[in-house]
Amino acid sequence: MKKKIAVLASGSGSNLQAILDALDRGEILDSEVVLVISDRKEAYALERAKRRNIPIKYLRAKDYASREEFDRKVVCLLEEAQTDLVVLAGYMRIITPVFFLSFKQRVLNIHPSLLPAFPGGHGVADALAYGVKVSGCTVHFVDEGMDTGPILLQEAVPVYDDDTVETLHERIRQLEHKLYPKAINLWVQGKIKLMGRRCVINE
Repeated sequence: MKKKIAVLASGSGSNLQAILDALDRGEILDSEVVLVISDRKEAYALERAKRRNIPIKYLRAKDYASREEFDRKVVCLLEEAQTDLVVLAGYMRIITPVFFLSFKQRVLNIHPSLLPAFPGGHGVADALAYGVKVSGCTVHFVDEGMDTGPILLQEAVPVYDDDTVETLHERIRQLEHKLYPKAINLWVQGKIKLMGRRCVINE
């Protein structure tokens, strides 16, 4: 039986597209994207999903009294879709503990830095401002902290002297589009074992 993946996105959905393309190429096995949820009505990720006839849902944050209430609604939608794995793809909301009651160790995120360095919403700019010579991206399990969950995969890119936030971010984004599908496939195939904070991969 195929694993059911739900994607939460707030922006353009380029990582969503990379996941869909990887599914088409057979790089993610025995899986399908069954739902895309966004907190932004104008998120292009929703349009990408509609073009593939994937169910979508837009939730407006101001319609909910608290972040916890918002997340309870998201969890309800995920459970209705019988979601196995939740994938955050440019989702700009901090997930509350409510989420993990149902999806502990079943939520993945990708971050544009080599965690634990430069967490948060400005990882690329922070890394560039700090003067690092190497940056990259990290796929990690999501926990209650800000980009603090166990690290699944990481890859690095060089930082050039003439880099801007935009050029560095684009180079990292290209790497994300390769690394995220690889991480998802490892999860789907049951090849990840969590030992404390360490993710051990059985290839």
